[in-house]
Amino acid sequence: MLTSKVAIIEFDEDPAGALKQVLDMIGGIDDLNTAERFVVVKVGVFSHKAGNHTSVGIVDAITNCFDKAPKVFLAESDNYQGTGLERLQIWKELFTERIVPFNLSEDPDTRRVELANEEMNLSQILFKPNVLVDTHILRSFESGSILKNLFGCIPTSKKAKYHKILPTLLADVYEAIGGVALAVLDGTYFWRGAGGAPIQMNSLLVGRDAVAVETVGATLAGLNPQKMPVIQEFVKRSLGEGNLENIKIMGASLERLKEKFVSAAITQKKLLAQRKGPQTWGGHSYQALEGLIREGFFKHPNKRTLEHVVKALESKGLSTKGKEDKISNALARRVKKGVLKKSKVSHGWVYWTE
Repeated sequence: MLTSKVAIIEFDEDPAGALKQVLDMIGGIDDLNTAERFVVVKVGVFSHKAGNHTSVGIVDAITNCFDKAPKVFLAESDNYQGTGLERLQIWKELFTERIVPFNLSEDPDTRRVELANEEMNLSQILFKPNVLVDTHILRSFESGSILKNLFGCIPTSKKAKYHKILPTLLADVYEAIGGVALAVLDGTYFWRGAGGAPIQMNSLLVGRDAVAVETVGATLAGLNPQKMPVIQEFVKRSLGEGNLENIKIMGASLERLKEKFVSAAITQKKLLAQRKGPQTWGGHSYQALEGLIREGFFKHPNKRTLEHVVKALESKGLSTKGKEDKISNALARRVKKGVLKKSKVSHGWVYWTE
């Protein structure tokens, strides 16, 4: 039976020691760390050109904790930023004969499952008896971190169309693969909003209940888990604990850390205020949209609809509710300047770059 325990720790320069301490708090991982089972670490990395991914130190600590496993796979799939293997190069200094990068989009050994009323092939390494470790950064995104990271299990590089059914899809993935064995939320930095400027927090949240870890992390990030569709979909299916009152939190004081994170958010706002340009919604949207262009979101053969752009901006932490007209106007300005191209299709306009 899943136990809703979440251990929190603050660390200085020893993430490996910190991880061992929090694993002890939740009862250890002796049942997971065996010579009979491979370990799959599903890292979260949207772009290898950005820093918003689990740190090398934390991933190294995770692999070291599974010292009995014959193989540890660092797994990611393709997206429009690049192939899974390209993006996994962030952790290349950790690669050995035992610790191996693995592209979920290129695995010929798959299992056919139904996800969100659509049949898909998922890599066989995601399924039991392999041990799935889910790790991502602590961030203030409504779509989440740990649970959202399961989106990367989908092999296709064209994932944008699934954003509108994300809660259902993620919960279906979780159920299909048999859940997450261990969730490690990397709070080395706190990533807040679309403007970047992460704040170093040196914290770590770990638990066997991925929903509970997401819930505690979201609370620290200033979000309300009760209003996060992804968490609530998992709760509705009894896949984990989403009520903070029912989660046993061990280690660092949650209330004290919440105050620390509030202070970090204020610090970040000050950092953003020092940047060029107004820090209104328009200023943030300008930065986020420019980021999408630099990252190759519009790069041909990708042709993006307004809906695609809205979802991509939301994935960067930007609120887009009621802002569709402003986003459309921003795209039109970039077309006029020659930054983007556009053409009319049956369902509206599409935008791209050469």
